[in-house]
Amino acid sequence: MDKKTVRDLPDSQIRGKRALVRCDFNVPLEGARITDDSRIQASLPTIRYLIERGGRVVLLSHLGRPKGKPDAKYSLQPVAIRLEELLGKPVQFVETTDTDEAIKASHSLKDGEVLLLENTRFLGGEEQNDPRLSRALAELGDYYVNDAFGAAHRAHSSTAGVAAHLKPAVAGLLLEKELDYLGKALASPKRPFVAILGGAKISGKIDVIEQMLPKVDAMLVGGAMACTFFRAMGLETGKSLVEEDRVDMAKDILDRAGTKLILPHDAIVAPAMDQPERAHAVARAAIPAGEGVFDIGPKTAESYSRAIASAKTVIWNGPMGVAETPAFARGTEAIAKAMADATAKGAVTIVGGGDSAAAVADAGLSERMSHVSTGGGASLEFLEGKPLPGVEALEDRAA
Repeated sequence: MDKKTVRDLPDSQIRGKRALVRCDFNVPLEGARITDDSRIQASLPTIRYLIERGGRVVLLSHLGRPKGKPDAKYSLQPVAIRLEELLGKPVQFVETTDTDEAIKASHSLKDGEVLLLENTRFLGGEEQNDPRLSRALAELGDYYVNDAFGAAHRAHSSTAGVAAHLKPAVAGLLLEKELDYLGKALASPKRPFVAILGGAKISGKIDVIEQMLPKVDAMLVGGAMACTFFRAMGLETGKSLVEEDRVDMAKDILDRAGTKLILPHDAIVAPAMDQPERAHAVARAAIPAGEGVFDIGPKTAESYSRAIASAKTVIWNGPMGVAETPAFARGTEAIAKAMADATAKGAVTIVGGGDSAAAVADAGLSERMSHVSTGGGASLEFLEGKPLPGVEALEDRAA
């Protein structure tokens, strides 16, 4: 972590000053009800850190995809209500962001008070990283804190642009934790180091595969992306999802990976995704022409679990099957349980956000992982070795 964080700010720079904090409150909603508040919970350490030191906290976040204009169903008002409950103190809410009203509200804050402004994606220039908007947002604080790892891979006005106009610009405690876990795992992992990659398409994970293959001791592959590798091996894949234009690439990866890249030995197949009652296990060399693969099979789940049990560092990104359907979720559940057991034995276990994080939460195992990332897309780009604009914009620590 070579970026400055809120810990690097002296208390005198926090007390009585406005901290403009970019959070990730992009929470799932049913109407005005928040169905999962884990991203709000994840922001609490930074907010409390600033409150306890007399900071005046101004919060920004996006929510959903309102397409650059106000849309009541994406209002952050439910977040303000939930945040107030979690903090146990009032949270002011202003229904605008880059306005005189918002600036006045920020200047009216007293030490230790909290203000949440409306959805940044209600602003036309947010996703274009518009310089005018970035300058306007900078008027809302005396210094900038980015704690939104889930949006750190976006070069938007509230994640990157504002940092050019508001100094100091530092990381929050959540962003620090995310980069610390992912950075250490890639730079100096305890070994054996095992990566587990799932999901539908090899094209979505090719950069991760290329970046991580040289670093890991084993890479376990699941999800529909395994079927493209099966096709590259000359196996029957039936009605499975296969990326025909990536088969040659898969062959090349298999040739270079040697024994590091491990594919499922068996699979759960069915005539169609909407016929889970007809699901059954077959060896990978016996996939029927009229059926498709929807999960790793029981033998694969067992062998992958043994590999995880022997590891000291495990990173997981992507489910092993169609995990939202119980009949096709057993492989993903087995991985989650194996990782929880490995954590208990001292391994560092990291879940890379998105569908994997949802699967771990559904299994009630989130607390039994070393770290569950709050950012699916951001963690993926980090693992791909790509710079994250929201991190790059922050100030470097002096060497």
